[in-house]
Amino acid sequence: MITDWIRRVMARDLGALGAQIEAYADERDIWKLVPGIENSAGTLALHLAGNIQHYIGAQLGGTGYVRDRDAEFTTRDVPRAELLELVEGASAALQAGFVAIDEGALDDEYPIDLGGVTLSTGQTLLHLAAHLAFHLGQVDYHRRIVTGAGAIAGMQSTGRLVD
Repeated sequence: MITDWIRRVMARDLGALGAQIEAYADERDIWKLVPGIENSAGTLALHLAGNIQHYIGAQLGGTGYVRDRDAEFTTRDVPRAELLELVEGASAALQAGFVAIDEGALDDEYPIDLGGVTLSTGQTLLHLAAHLAFHLGQVDYHRRIVTGAGAIAGMQSTGRLVD
């Protein structure tokens, strides 16, 4: 039950990430750097897609994805369409990973450590959901600062979880 909730929250947030990337009227703005903000929305999208593909798709779902974390932070000017494909790939990896999760194994040790820390699978999933939400908020603020636009219609939190 709890894994389904976490999966649904993360799927919702990946959908919101795609909507944020689509909401930039000028595709070049996705990559703009703002004083005091280290990462563009494009960089954060690459990072989130790589993170989900690695920690959920590859580690739990056996997708075979090989992460290049450094490239997530150094690659620039990826076209919007390609970013959206990467977010879709992360969504597919999310589904593949969660299919493989047994609720009874949430207290088991996660297959690899995170930043030198050993966590249970349940703790790791909670961490990954919070990580996604944190960076999604950064993307939203980046878009608002760069474009001057407000909230995206329909993106306000309703408290509902959707697939």
